[in-house]
Amino acid sequence: MTTTHPVDEILPPPKLFTLGLQHVLVMYAGAVAVPLIVGRALKLDPADVAFLISADLFVCGIATLIQSLGMTQWFGIKLPVMMGVTFAAVGPMVAMAGANPGTEGARAIFGAIIAAGVISILIAPLMSKLLRFFPPVVTGTIILVIGVSLMRIGINWIFGNPVGPTAPSIIDPAHADWLKTVTEGAVAAGLPEVPPKFAAAPTLQNPAYAPLGNVLVSAIVLVSILLIAKFGRGFVANISVLLGIVIGAVIAVTIGAMTFSKVGEAAWFGMITPFHFGTPTFEPVMIITMTLVMIVVMIESTGMFLALGDMTGKPVTQPMLSAGLRTDGLGTVIGGLFNTFPYTSFSQNVGLVGVTGIKSRFVCVAGGVILIVLGLVPKMGALVESVPTMVLGGAGLVMFGMVAATGIRILSGVDFARNRNNLFVVAVSLGFGMIPLVAPSFKQWMWHDLHPLIESGILLASIAAVVLNAFFNGAKDSIEDIKAAAATADH
Repeated sequence: MTTTHPVDEILPPPKLFTLGLQHVLVMYAGAVAVPLIVGRALKLDPADVAFLISADLFVCGIATLIQSLGMTQWFGIKLPVMMGVTFAAVGPMVAMAGANPGTEGARAIFGAIIAAGVISILIAPLMSKLLRFFPPVVTGTIILVIGVSLMRIGINWIFGNPVGPTAPSIIDPAHADWLKTVTEGAVAAGLPEVPPKFAAAPTLQNPAYAPLGNVLVSAIVLVSILLIAKFGRGFVANISVLLGIVIGAVIAVTIGAMTFSKVGEAAWFGMITPFHFGTPTFEPVMIITMTLVMIVVMIESTGMFLALGDMTGKPVTQPMLSAGLRTDGLGTVIGGLFNTFPYTSFSQNVGLVGVTGIKSRFVCVAGGVILIVLGLVPKMGALVESVPTMVLGGAGLVMFGMVAATGIRILSGVDFARNRNNLFVVAVSLGFGMIPLVAPSFKQWMWHDLHPLIESGILLASIAAVVLNAFFNGAKDSIEDIKAAAATADH
């Protein structure tokens, strides 16, 4: 009599649906955050941002099915894994979006994602050899910089962006009228024309920046998340961020800051079509940038898979590991084709496997099907897009702060006492990561084609950490230590 391993056990349909929905709810807030961030950074229309959200949910489902169900011997680790967009790619994508907003920027981003995904598929079997270049001092520093870089987005969600309609200061209308009069008078009197780009400076405080009502709503969301995390139990505590956003959305509806007009206009069913924004373009520097991100992502995934293997009692073999990492690459290729982003296994769902004790991979298969269905309902994307940024801000502090805290947690296992060189690795790499945040114009005299690579603090910190660690420590760290650190990564 053959005994079915708990990982391969098929549960009754009602239980599969309930447990699959639980996995979806745990990852939902993190999954929809990335298309919201990148879509708004690209300055896309609300309808296009809503489409990005739907596309993201759809591809999350497809990638989850491939990873947990398996697709040939080459793809899918066949463990209970939920796939979602990695936050590691947000910083570089936002930098790309800032340099090339609109559909042109979207096409360049998706082209870089497709190429990076293909490269990831090819190098997946080699990742065990690359692991030694990414010990905990490197991965911890990179994840810390990712979290710190993303915090700026969460803070801007609360108070307003530093430029545009929600900038802290605006031009005094009286000054603008004076300049217009002087300009017209100079032309009429035959005086020299006003120099190009000569303009009045913003001097008035902008009432649209940091209104106390918005700050209060963000604070309520933040406090709600913290209270639910402290006093909630089990599943409720695991979805504290999502519940906090729901509470904030209810408040926003009550005060008239959120309406459902776009949700009403959206269809109940809509296909996710590839190349929605046109044919992708392939910029070499952007491809290199996204490939470096994917290497970091696959290092993290290695730890996730090994931890999950221990948790489920199904040891991860080298072929299984390669198949799982190839699926990170394949999911990323599919993401680029269907107008979305790089994919990896979500650690919160790995944690949920430990909390529930349910090891069946078919629970995640059910979760993948639910995600695909949600992606095919445009009303869901429109609903998420309608949530005001002040609501997302309170949640953003938690989500992005947790990424930074994960980096600190990994670094806590690094030996700084006996190896002081590790201090230099972290210190200098963190400094490199802060350059684009503190001095965004530092690159103005540098080769323009290099800008997409160096305007991301995450990539600067990654390169610095790898190089400095190789310089000070070589590449001799224990593979087991690396895997243990990767297992604590968060997305």
